[in-house]
Amino acid sequence: MASSPLSPTTPDVVLVGAGIMSATLGVLLKELQPDLTIEIFESLDGVAEESSDAWNNAGTGHAALCELNYTPEKADGLIDISKAIKINEAFKISKQFWSYLVEKNRLKAPETFIRRIPHMSFVWGEKNTAYLRKRHEALEGSHLFGGMAFSQDRAQLAEWMPLTMEGRDPAEKVAATRMASGTDVNFGALTRGIVAYLKGLGGVTVHLRHEVLNLHRDADSTWRLYVNDKATGQKRTTNAKFVFLGAGGGALPLLQKSGIPEGRGFGGFPVSGQWLRCTNEALIERHNAKVYGKASVGAPPMSVPHLDTRMIDGKKGLLFGPFAGFTTKYLKKGSLLDFPLAIKPNNLVPMTAAALQNVDLTIYLIGQVLQSPRQRLNALREFVPTAKMEDWKLEHAGQRVQVIKKDPKKGGILQFGTEVIASHDGSIAALLGASPGASTAVSIMLELIGDCFPEKIKSMPWQAKLKEMIPSHGQSLIQDAHLHERVSAWSREVLGLREEAVLG
Repeated sequence: MASSPLSPTTPDVVLVGAGIMSATLGVLLKELQPDLTIEIFESLDGVAEESSDAWNNAGTGHAALCELNYTPEKADGLIDISKAIKINEAFKISKQFWSYLVEKNRLKAPETFIRRIPHMSFVWGEKNTAYLRKRHEALEGSHLFGGMAFSQDRAQLAEWMPLTMEGRDPAEKVAATRMASGTDVNFGALTRGIVAYLKGLGGVTVHLRHEVLNLHRDADSTWRLYVNDKATGQKRTTNAKFVFLGAGGGALPLLQKSGIPEGRGFGGFPVSGQWLRCTNEALIERHNAKVYGKASVGAPPMSVPHLDTRMIDGKKGLLFGPFAGFTTKYLKKGSLLDFPLAIKPNNLVPMTAAALQNVDLTIYLIGQVLQSPRQRLNALREFVPTAKMEDWKLEHAGQRVQVIKKDPKKGGILQFGTEVIASHDGSIAALLGASPGASTAVSIMLELIGDCFPEKIKSMPWQAKLKEMIPSHGQSLIQDAHLHERVSAWSREVLGLREEAVLG
């Protein structure tokens, strides 16, 4: 049966997936060019229900303040802080854009999506405490990390994180760093706020329970999308001038179906997650920090253990984990066939090569899947020595799909992070990958806009608007300490992140 048309006209932009990436790109484009027409397709019943949801891992507000995997120790013993600096700047670019949206009344009540809470790194043992001290000394050289405190004083640590120090062996060597200016970000709430604003604008339509099944390039150079209306079962089509595949793990299969040569050779390795969620209100109230430790050997970045205070839907919560796992689904509500169906002749070599190079990751994931409740409790007790089984409940978190790409020397590599893939003519783009994606969404989408709208982004009107939305645009927060302090003070004020506004 022939498909019926979904749109009587061809929209300028189609966004596939209603998560933080699509929402960010949509609102950026509408600010830059208000007359653009945009359609958003989401296969689920609501907005931000997969990776952007606060229960599905995207909730920390990664700023490299406490995540030790962003500051590796090199063979010569020096600490490489280059990635941490880059991520921190990107997060502060996101904060500037959110501040603009709040100031212009595009977003209301910033406390619903962002709150201030200390970010801490915590380690134990001689080698790890020496590493943390060196890390602190290295980061002190950058104004981006001004105010970071380091301590090995047990009384001080007990004040910072009482649950973590209570019941700990007094002979154990421990250390921690603390950034009081850290934040907790609810990306689900942020996404829903942005999409609600977009829906109120002319030229924007949001289609929930609409799954994009396929797409191809038409003779008129537009993209035809074949869409299933899950409510009625009706198959429809729409044509778009520009398509963004921002459906998390669902982006890779659609990128492959697009047939663009730039997408050849890409694969994806799915990693699932689980949390231990605290159910004891007294314990939840006693902890007010995001406390990150060191990852196990072979663990993916999303599995760095942490004891995490979050505010979700107005209620304070406490999580520990995440524990990694493996399923062949690319989305939490996806299909077990996602992974095998994504293996194609053009990515078989990269995926095989990446698998052979990451045997330690495979062993780690098998160990995580086979963990008993007692083993998970023992892991928790490294952060909460007095933890009891009855105070914690196991919850399933979201899916992440790590990027596998071609490599001229190794055949293929498993890449942690995100990757923007755009066609040569800029008519279609996809975002693959995971952490720290949500926190750096604005920088990632600006990169995508530069790839896909190269002439427009250079124009005076777009440059002026970008400067209005992101005051540091075109300048370096890393290089300019005065600029950094000015925009940071502004975003703290607008977003309600002053010193007295600590979560809890």
